[in-house]
Amino acid sequence: MKKFYDLVMFPYPSGNLHMGHVRNYAIGDVLARYKRMQGFEVIYPIGWDAFGLPAENAAIKHKTHPADWTKKCIADMTLQIKSLGISYDWEREVTTCDPDYYKWTQWLFLQFYKKGLAYKKAASVNFCPKCNTVLANEQVKDGKCWRCDSLVEEKKLEQWFLKITDYAERLLADIDKLAGWPENVKTMQRNWIGKSRGVEIKFKVQSEKLKDDELLIYTTRPDTLLGVTFMVVAPGHPLAEGKKSGFTGKYAINPANNEKIPIWISEYVLMEYGTGAIMAVPAHDERDREFAKQNNLPIKEAEPFTGEIGEWKTNFKLRDWLISRQRYWGAPIPIIYCDKCGTVEVPDKDLPVTLPRDVEFTGEGDSPLASSKSFNNVKCPTCGGKARRETDTMDTFICSSWYYLRYCDPKNNKEAFSKKMADKYMPVDQYVGGVEHAILHLLYSRFFTKVLFDLGLVSCDEPFTNLFTQGMVVKDGAKMSKSKGNVVDPNDIIAKYGADSARLFILFAAPPERELEWSDKGVEGVYRFLNRVRRLVSDKSETLNSKQNQNSKSEAQILKKLHQTIKAVTEDIERFSFNTAIAKMMELLNELTRVEGPLGPDILDKFLIFLSPFAPFTSEELWKQLGHQDSVHQQPWPKYDPKLIVEETIEIPISVNGKVRDTITVSADAGEEQVKELAQQSERVRTFTSGKQIKKIIYVPKKMLNIVAG
Repeated sequence: MKKFYDLVMFPYPSGNLHMGHVRNYAIGDVLARYKRMQGFEVIYPIGWDAFGLPAENAAIKHKTHPADWTKKCIADMTLQIKSLGISYDWEREVTTCDPDYYKWTQWLFLQFYKKGLAYKKAASVNFCPKCNTVLANEQVKDGKCWRCDSLVEEKKLEQWFLKITDYAERLLADIDKLAGWPENVKTMQRNWIGKSRGVEIKFKVQSEKLKDDELLIYTTRPDTLLGVTFMVVAPGHPLAEGKKSGFTGKYAINPANNEKIPIWISEYVLMEYGTGAIMAVPAHDERDREFAKQNNLPIKEAEPFTGEIGEWKTNFKLRDWLISRQRYWGAPIPIIYCDKCGTVEVPDKDLPVTLPRDVEFTGEGDSPLASSKSFNNVKCPTCGGKARRETDTMDTFICSSWYYLRYCDPKNNKEAFSKKMADKYMPVDQYVGGVEHAILHLLYSRFFTKVLFDLGLVSCDEPFTNLFTQGMVVKDGAKMSKSKGNVVDPNDIIAKYGADSARLFILFAAPPERELEWSDKGVEGVYRFLNRVRRLVSDKSETLNSKQNQNSKSEAQILKKLHQTIKAVTEDIERFSFNTAIAKMMELLNELTRVEGPLGPDILDKFLIFLSPFAPFTSEELWKQLGHQDSVHQQPWPKYDPKLIVEETIEIPISVNGKVRDTITVSADAGEEQVKELAQQSERVRTFTSGKQIKKIIYVPKKMLNIVAG
């Protein structure tokens, strides 16, 4: 049996679901049910991305413990998901805040450390004052925290990093392997990795204090050297001397023409990219031009520089992944500091390093772990002397960078996952989730998989074969979210209309890759559709007298429409066009309700089978009503008969001199001469050709016919 790994991005258990979540889960569930009925061994797991700041902030607000808060949220969300009929394999459930899970998160960190891919250094870092923790570059958007939108500050701290830059070239090159990914996501990753070919150039620096210093810059446009009118360094650059902005009082000497150029400081230059300094060419760069105008600096057009200065190098925008977090609710970093032995790994036998309960949550100051004596004070595993633990926890994106591998072997207590089980199910065949994770979770997961491939733990070096990014659900013009107070609770919809109505609306209202505007009337519309299906089964469930109706024209037409619908729905599911699949079922329902007398049981059976992935409860109920003892979800997916979907007649538009004047109905196998003859017999066509010479007749078989007359 061929496997199919169907995965939706696992939820953060922060409270109740809203209809934005339902859209994600419904897409994955239709695919899982459809693939099972096609005979695939489907792995369709569920879990919880359970560490993170929201639970810790909730603990502070509600004076509870993050573990207790998270456990309650998981219980509430589990009930909601099950009430929607999402057919997850709950035997594979994982929760990232369980010690049985984060033991292996810690073990994987140590494998990175042993491979030289995890290190600690003092660095200027992004710090969110509201979340009271550092952020990776990928978690800063337009200078603000990705989670709370607070302005990010810069701090100098000792922090842990993962060397994702060692994999920059592979991460970039292997994007070409991702044929099943959306182009916009691939473009976002290419741009974030940001490979460029440029020149490092040294500018001599002059000032009253400095005689022989140099300023190193990196540029992809050495040809614009003669247009440089000023230099800019990042606030963290040594020449900035701690200042955030303004003129440094120093000058650089342009090696191309020996001109003296002022050196300024600005936050639009990043210390993390290139050398933390740029040569500004305002005639060729918009940001440089804006800065020049604000500070009355010259803008000069210049001839291209053709000389050879500096050293050509390949550079990447991507920076190492900052994973330290100064908060409690995360996986502790399994490192011990000993005055005698230095930095020491926690031995495998001592994992997991568990979170203590004797902590106080204030949301202020250092990590709560720093105040826990039971956690902090420890013996050195090497010498047995006094030592202390690392009190930072890991970025929660570490937990989600490998969870899809744990799903393959979730009960394993001897290793993170067995290679045998990972090789059986990986890579993920279809991943469904939000585009907002294009350069966070998706990039990190690719990095993790490549490292684990190099360590010999997995046999694939890309985790997700196909990726589908669903559009947002919006209400009142804004993305549905609890912070905006515009959420629609699935419980309310289920109570009033049933789970199938919630599922059908979210799949029918818009193509799944596009934004969906919430509509109460839309839910009522699909609710009426399901009630019409119920009435159809109730009214038409008597068996046809096969002899009496064997040659019935209406029966032949219905069979044709049924098989056309099977073909269309199958093709629509394969291309994620769920809204058109539902529309095709609605069209078939209209045809079936027009039939006088009973319908054959095979027609009703097939209708319920291809409705079942979309509306599992209604389909199962009506399937039993038809007298079946087994489940509709255990039936094979119906196949269409190619002979039955061929149209007996077709309509051909007739044009005269390029304008459509009439439409004729002909047999589907009518020849060209027959079509021409019937076209010229048309009274409406004759009106426009009378008294004129027919110069040419152009016939596109089964499509159109054009008469050229003059």
